[in-house]
Amino acid sequence: MQRIRPRQMPPLRDEGPDSAHTILSDGTTALLRLAQPGDAEELQRFFSRLTPAATRHRFFSESAPPAEVIRALCDSSHPERSLTVIVLRRHDDTLRIIASGSYHARAPQEAEVAMAVDDALHGHGLGTILLERLALLAIRQGFTKLWAITHADNLAMREVFATSGFTMEEHLEGGDMEVELSLTPTDQSVRQSEWRERVATIASLRPLFHPRAVAVIGASRAPRSIGYRLLDALHHNRFEGRCYAVNPHASNIAGVEAFPSVRHLPVPVDLAVIAVPKEAVLSVVDECAAIGVRALVVITAGFAEVGAEGRRLQDQLLEKVRLHGMRMVGPNCFGILNTDPAVRLNATFASTFPSAGSIAMSSQSGALGLALVAASERLHLGLSTFVSVGNKADVSVNDLLQYWEQDTATNVILLYVESFGNPRRFAQIARRVSRNKPIVVLKAGRTSSGKRAAGSHTAALAANDVAVEALFQQTGILRADTLEEMFALATGLSEQPLPKGRRVGILTNAGGPAILCADACEAAGLEVPELSQATITRLSPFLPASASLHNPVDLIASATPEQYEQAIVALLTSEDIDALIILYIAVTATDVDPIAEGIARGIEIARAQQLVKKPVSIGWMVETDRDRRFSLPHETIPTHNLPELPARVLGKVAGYVQWRDRPLGMVPDFDDLDLPSVKAVCHNMLATRGNGWLTVTETRAVLSGMGISLPPGGLATTSEEAATLAAQIGFPVAVKLASHTLVHKTEVGGVHLNLSSKAEVRRAYDEIAARLAQDHTLESMEGVLVQSMVTNGVEVMAGMVQDPSFGPLIGFGLGGIHVEILGDVRFRITPLTELDAADLIRSIKGYRLLQGYRGHAPGDVDAIQDLLLRLSRLVEEVPEIVELDLNPIFALPPGQGYRIVDARIRVAGKN
Repeated sequence: MQRIRPRQMPPLRDEGPDSAHTILSDGTTALLRLAQPGDAEELQRFFSRLTPAATRHRFFSESAPPAEVIRALCDSSHPERSLTVIVLRRHDDTLRIIASGSYHARAPQEAEVAMAVDDALHGHGLGTILLERLALLAIRQGFTKLWAITHADNLAMREVFATSGFTMEEHLEGGDMEVELSLTPTDQSVRQSEWRERVATIASLRPLFHPRAVAVIGASRAPRSIGYRLLDALHHNRFEGRCYAVNPHASNIAGVEAFPSVRHLPVPVDLAVIAVPKEAVLSVVDECAAIGVRALVVITAGFAEVGAEGRRLQDQLLEKVRLHGMRMVGPNCFGILNTDPAVRLNATFASTFPSAGSIAMSSQSGALGLALVAASERLHLGLSTFVSVGNKADVSVNDLLQYWEQDTATNVILLYVESFGNPRRFAQIARRVSRNKPIVVLKAGRTSSGKRAAGSHTAALAANDVAVEALFQQTGILRADTLEEMFALATGLSEQPLPKGRRVGILTNAGGPAILCADACEAAGLEVPELSQATITRLSPFLPASASLHNPVDLIASATPEQYEQAIVALLTSEDIDALIILYIAVTATDVDPIAEGIARGIEIARAQQLVKKPVSIGWMVETDRDRRFSLPHETIPTHNLPELPARVLGKVAGYVQWRDRPLGMVPDFDDLDLPSVKAVCHNMLATRGNGWLTVTETRAVLSGMGISLPPGGLATTSEEAATLAAQIGFPVAVKLASHTLVHKTEVGGVHLNLSSKAEVRRAYDEIAARLAQDHTLESMEGVLVQSMVTNGVEVMAGMVQDPSFGPLIGFGLGGIHVEILGDVRFRITPLTELDAADLIRSIKGYRLLQGYRGHAPGDVDAIQDLLLRLSRLVEEVPEIVELDLNPIFALPPGQGYRIVDARIRVAGKN
């Protein structure tokens, strides 16, 4: 029996639960971490700054707590008993605590929680931030409930509890309120947490995109310098706010008033664009913080991109920025743009200011960012905003996605990425954003030659780009293979309606391009269907006898503008297709303009008649007219110079629509799991033997604890035990070497099949032992695994490998000894939803075997899907499992489940 559990609570901002930078509801930032003994003096000062009422609410007394209480609060070395979290921000060159929260165990699974917030920062979400972090840390220690007692008039804290999303019980006891929170995640608690993070992130980025005033620090009078070009771009593109320059040797630069230092600037200044030498950046950040600057764009290079020393400097920069409560784009970036007519922000060193539109764009490469902005202007792509994230030390793609999700000016998102900082969080956000706004990603670095040495089939098959491809598949992201394709996807998504299906009509005046286009359509998963008789009847009256009235519709070389017009109307208004590709190859130069006019008229007439709008794209193969643009009153038709590109674009868009229109997947839970025993097996192995592979007995215990079906049989350590066990389960049987150190058992004679008597079983055991003794590896023999023979079923495999960035990857494919030769294995990132598991099974080329092929029985797909979901839960619950390989698995006929023949699990402790 299964029940559905919600996705787990997202992290505040980064992966580490013990230390994180968090965003308050007003968009400012702060450091959140565990209290340490060295914090005692500052924590004492924090409590002394509280008003008497706040002190009474926290300690039920208006007196500050004694020193021994403070010291105890700062001791987080025993989190199973008590723990304190503090929030810090820089104030007058010192770190000041602005909030603190603690829990103390009051029962084996229940902890008391108490919090206090600086009086000046009430209403900034700090209480909620503390509660969420304390809940996360308490869950790690096995607590399932938080308990609190608070004064009935402490309405602010009661509201924090009530709006947390956790299941809450509250009752009055002796004039005070007792509150009990269940830490079991609920749909409401997850949604509340995600909503709070989204609102805070958006607020933190608003000063970047909508500044009232911008200062360029490092502005220069030299026209070719970066500082001059930044200032010139701001001023001459008519930024709607106030613009200032900072230069100690000038009073005016490029028509903009200049000031000798940051401290001399008029306030408020929301955004500072920094283009000073790297050695001066840190002091400039301090100066910006002193006058209340909320956001920074650091153009300066020489940080993490240049090596270890630059990384240390960047870490110092980031710490300063966040402890001052600011956000930062960069360093080592090209700048940002906002084309909103009410803003007109060009904080880049490019003179080009693209036209306003609905496409948001981010680039991790500054040089490519310049090219992207220039190309958008050449291709008439309207941008809403553009961000060159550079080293993305602070503001990341994850932040930008959340901003663009709510940005009414943005309908399509383009990303050029070279790496993912927090890919699991990216997956959570992208999966949500893609439901409403398509995300197109061009990912560089697909063919890195470095591969991790692998000890199992699963690891060997998990190549470098596998995790990225899995991420995109699960989140609905459209992957562009080239810059040309990225822009083509952007044009199609921003200018055309989405297709309702995969049926494509092709209209052409030449057979060759139509054949190429049709082939490309089928390769992209599209259909080029036969036309109905009704559509053929509409086409035939105005086309010559030699024209082809099937799909593709070939008007032949003598096609007239009128024939193109009428054919477009007939095809777009028919019910036979979901999208139309129009191809034209020039015959004579005089035909070009009239044909273009006929195509445009046909689309306009059809649009007026269509009940359902269908996407249209054009393959315009005219060498003397390559820049032709089809701009109609209400749309621009995507136009390409080759016949295949429209098909590739439509295929990817249709795949996105299919993903978007399916229901949301859910992560299932199971009622038959024994997670404590599973964790105990892995932890005991690490404690006694260290990192390595589990024994056969341990592996079977882990799988059994996860409710994963194991075949009849077991481990035998002598030949007589093996013979007795074989007789108990029934002949014929298989006898296999049990060893957690020898991977490929067939290579050492460790597999004996179809044994039909106790004598044969004894002989097999002895032969395996003798072979290992001959090879001087007898010590690696744990015994033999005796199992009943499987006489039918489809051989598949399932496994998991840990990716350093993406976490656990679940793999599935055809199994057996040919698994690495065939390579028919696909991967997905955990946690798997039931839809992810179903898609993973159906994504392999060998899926037809599981459906039944040439008289062979189909496999039990439902049982295999259940297995994959249980493996996903296993590796999420036990992060010490770093590799897992089940190969082969026999998928038995429907209703009969599966049979795992061989299983291996490797565990490793934290470094």
